[in-house]
Amino acid sequence: MPLTEAGIYAAALRLIDADGVEALTMRKLATVMDANPMSLYHHVPTRAAVLRGVARTVGTRFRTVTLEHAPWQERVRLLATDFRTLAHRHPKLMTYSFSHQPDFIQREDPFLAALTAIPGAAGVPLRENPETAAVCAVAGVLTAAFNGTLHVGEAQARPHPRGPDGRTREPTPR
Repeated sequence: MPLTEAGIYAAALRLIDADGVEALTMRKLATVMDANPMSLYHHVPTRAAVLRGVARTVGTRFRTVTLEHAPWQERVRLLATDFRTLAHRHPKLMTYSFSHQPDFIQREDPFLAALTAIPGAAGVPLRENPETAAVCAVAGVLTAAFNGTLHVGEAQARPHPRGPDGRTREPTPR
């Protein structure tokens, strides 16, 4: 793995996925990268900076930022699905970030940009505080994910397949 910011973030994410955020140290990261621990500091100033960089790296994986012309319902569904996928892919990072890092989601994150654009696409005026709408949307998505209704929404949002007679078939319950 190259000793660059991106390489450091990638190696740190692998360590976090394997052992959790608490186990991440600059020394352990350097060992995994086969580098001198002090050489990491030429690229990242602190462990906290590494965590922020890892969070930004994961945040850029949201595909929903390209859906500017999609209906708001589709944007919400895809954003929730993306968030759920990333949370399942990196559960240790997500758990730590939402419980220990109040600044986990940054203003420039693609996730926040997509999230704050959705209420506007639905016709909700975002006058002074778009983060309020974002927090409400995240709370709704998380609630739906935890209580199992996110799957129901996914099934309802997908087009129903057509049968041999050309009529729409109802989805089978999960």
